[in-house]
Amino acid sequence: MSNETKHIGIHEAYDKDPQRADLELFGREVDPTTRRGFLKKSSLMAMAAVLGSNIPFASNMPGGLIPAALANSDKPFAIPGKEGLIYLNDRPVNAETPPHLLNDEFTPDKHFFIRNNGVPPKLEEIDLKTWTLEIAGESCEKPMTFTLDELKSKFKHHTYALTLECGGNGRAEFNPPAKGNQWGVGAIGCGRWTGVRLKDVLEYCGIKKDAVYIGYYGADVHLSGDPTKVVISRGVPMRKALEKESLIAWAYEGQDIPYYNGYPLRLVLGGWPASVSGKWLKKIVIRNKEHDGEKMTGQSYRVPCEPVAPGTKVANEDMCIIESMPVKSIVTFPKSGITHPLDKKLKLNGKAWAGDLEVVDMDVSIDFGSTWHKAKINKPLNRLAWQTWEASVKFPQKGYYEVWARAKDSAGKKQPVILPGWNPRGYLNNACHRIAVQVV
Repeated sequence: MSNETKHIGIHEAYDKDPQRADLELFGREVDPTTRRGFLKKSSLMAMAAVLGSNIPFASNMPGGLIPAALANSDKPFAIPGKEGLIYLNDRPVNAETPPHLLNDEFTPDKHFFIRNNGVPPKLEEIDLKTWTLEIAGESCEKPMTFTLDELKSKFKHHTYALTLECGGNGRAEFNPPAKGNQWGVGAIGCGRWTGVRLKDVLEYCGIKKDAVYIGYYGADVHLSGDPTKVVISRGVPMRKALEKESLIAWAYEGQDIPYYNGYPLRLVLGGWPASVSGKWLKKIVIRNKEHDGEKMTGQSYRVPCEPVAPGTKVANEDMCIIESMPVKSIVTFPKSGITHPLDKKLKLNGKAWAGDLEVVDMDVSIDFGSTWHKAKINKPLNRLAWQTWEASVKFPQKGYYEVWARAKDSAGKKQPVILPGWNPRGYLNNACHRIAVQVV
């Protein structure tokens, strides 16, 4: 460790040179953009020195885990209409929300994450009077085209709080690394969407008996600029399309949908990978087969049908489409890295969700998962909305701690403590979220 690094704090060392700090403090390189790497038990003393205090439950800390205090990144990213997001990519634009900005009951539009695959239609070229939605496909009885005004006048309006999470949320923690945006835990948001039921529109146009799937097409443009190339065209089985909460939406939290989140029209299919909720929506097709649009085939948004060893190459035919997202939770308050007095309890808030299911149990741990304490889990506003939770913990002595959060769904599945099964694209990481707390 250099003398310079010894005499400055953790955050100052990272701000100055994160890659060097990782290398000098721990004797190995850690990806400087994610700072999520792995350590051996022999590094515990070095970690304690860097953290500036002892680690009371160090004996319980899983081998190969970097403390949350050193794994955080608050790199700011700002685009019009958004605040505080963490930049991942600018072509296409992708940005996640730091967990502490998800503490509101519902995600403010300015804090809703961005996951784009191409280039959105130019804002100045979007005309609400001429924007149309086409319903077609081989299993559509009466293909039709609706203007926005017609959608709003012909069908009953509905509002649901719906959770949207990128299938790759948490990808940064997989090892061996998976290609793609290195999401932390912030590619998630939940708010109240307003629109018409997809079911009502599809039934108005007629659904043939052989219908098995729907697919969508949006107005975003391929990164190459080639207008003949489709950016993304995914879909869901009819059973999901016909759920009462599946919407064709034009509003979020009482306002127009944010531009980067699909303005003026998008699908919102809560609980499944957000990639099925097509943005800048222009067309929906009712299919007599599994939809085969862009990013529906090959290995896109698929995981191995059977567990595989890390690093395994999996054939396309052995990959299955992701449907309902797994149970997951995050700590949204306090922000990771706080200092807390020993004589006071620490109050905690967070969010939990479970795809198509409901979260029924919530626990927190301050000793690296050796013991767990019950948290209060609140009911969702409606099906497919995330749930708030709250707890308080008391620390036994001064030192460095991590608060871990773990949810259980209505099918009895709990979050894994560290990492779930590895997969080639780094999808579905629902490992326990953790925050760093220095007790003084």
